[in-house]
Amino acid sequence: MRILQVDNMQMRHFGRVRVSPERSLFNGLVRANYKVEVFSDRDVAQFDAPLRIKPLGRAAANRRLLEMVENFRPDMLLVGHADIISNDTLDRARIIVPGLRIALRNVDPLFDAGNVAKIEARMDAVDTIFVTTSGEPLQQFLNHRNVVAFIPNATDPAVEDGDQSLKTEFDWDLLFCGVGNVTDTRHSLVGKLHNALKDSGVRFASFGMHGFAPVWGREYEDLLQSSKMGLSANRYEGWPLYSSDRIAQMMGNGLLTFISAESGLQRFVPEDAAAYWTDADDLAAQIRAFHSDDARRRAVAAKGRAHYRDHFSAEHIGRFIVETTMGEDYSRDYLWADQVFRR
Repeated sequence: MRILQVDNMQMRHFGRVRVSPERSLFNGLVRANYKVEVFSDRDVAQFDAPLRIKPLGRAAANRRLLEMVENFRPDMLLVGHADIISNDTLDRARIIVPGLRIALRNVDPLFDAGNVAKIEARMDAVDTIFVTTSGEPLQQFLNHRNVVAFIPNATDPAVEDGDQSLKTEFDWDLLFCGVGNVTDTRHSLVGKLHNALKDSGVRFASFGMHGFAPVWGREYEDLLQSSKMGLSANRYEGWPLYSSDRIAQMMGNGLLTFISAESGLQRFVPEDAAAYWTDADDLAAQIRAFHSDDARRRAVAAKGRAHYRDHFSAEHIGRFIVETTMGEDYSRDYLWADQVFRR
């Protein structure tokens, strides 16, 4: 099985990446024993452009992708956030390789109208669509021939390589990383949390807002390895099964993770493997309780890490994407297998 992953691999940043679910998925596909090649559209566009001005490299990137399809002859294209690649190029790839199957993977929120428009623009050019939101919002992407499915945020042991559940010494007791607008609900949530915890002895860092600069790359990795607990808070809550991909980075590294109860993720992550909060007051109370009971914190964090790595590994999610796209029987009982939609 030959897969060409078309995505933003961020090579042009030379190690200073934001987050890289694309890399985790590549690792997972390789672990699943698929023959995988990568085409990084934004990197190729910049490297092939005159004076390395990325917008001038769009045509070159599309030509290069078709060259790679001709050379590699994939059975499947897995297209991520590769906005530089046109639908016409995908159509031409099908001519080069008859029977080629094309999947789209999107990990951005559906409360972002611009992201919805991007998926809609692709829906007639691909065979399957995979999104990290589920339920009714996915119905809008169905047409007469495609399949639309939910996927969780993937973790990979080569990326999330720590285990905070084993540690007792930390630089930070609670970590939140995420930028956004002051109109986002999580902006006010994090502000309330700072006020509620200021005299509690909980060392809380909210990188990206409320006085803390955002962090990327190695600095972000080091923060994960020096924090006891993590907050998963989306710009807006209540979208079915949606969460930022930071949930995978925190749970995969063994941080006790606080998740909004509105997410519905209780059906996949049991309540003794994470801490589900309802509002700022409830969240602050739970943080203080776990902070003062480290044995309980370690037990829940350890169970969460084991559960997330077992069920939401990039290998399993990669296999699910391939098996759904190729119309194969599922090789395991995926927890989210009922979140696959057809007309």
